[in-house]
Amino acid sequence: MATFYLIRHGQNDLLGEKLAGRMPGVHLNQAGREQAERLAQVLGDKPIKAVYASPLERTMETAQPIAAIHQLEVQNSPALIEIDFGDWSGQTFDTLLKQALWQQVQEHPSSVRFPNGESFEEAQARAVEEITRLSEVYQQEDVIICVSHCDVIRLIIAHFLGMPLDTFQRLRVSPASLSVLHLFDGKAIVEMVNHKV
Repeated sequence: MATFYLIRHGQNDLLGEKLAGRMPGVHLNQAGREQAERLAQVLGDKPIKAVYASPLERTMETAQPIAAIHQLEVQNSPALIEIDFGDWSGQTFDTLLKQALWQQVQEHPSSVRFPNGESFEEAQARAVEEITRLSEVYQQEDVIICVSHCDVIRLIIAHFLGMPLDTFQRLRVSPASLSVLHLFDGKAIVEMVNHKV
């Protein structure tokens, strides 16, 4: 059992414009790099045991300063990768808003599978399985960093809060924000969601 600091990656130039998804080559911009450095400083005195991150550039770049200040390596965690949005990846939000599936995503995400991609249910299952696995590797007093993506973090938190999948989007997870999840003795406590440092 352990404590997890769930961190969303910092800002990049596609935020709010395009659905980056799993597109390669999406890096933190200057503001995002500053956010990553600020996170590292704020977390510098925490007893961090390990740093995991989604393999995408923007998450690895957010994790790196945190790992460096604790003299740790960033460990690649494919299970924490962004949802596979399939054909939606790289499209502008203006384009996506016009598609019939958009409304279904907003109202009944549990029923959505992205064209040539995965479902929210599948993404939640893989991410929760990874957090559960890691909780069994580390001790209760250990603090583990997991840098991931907005929807993935919301899905993890929703699961451990017992929220129905169709309500997970009520949670807000901003760029470079910190959410804290404690797992111990078969129980889960969500201490903090969307804390901005």
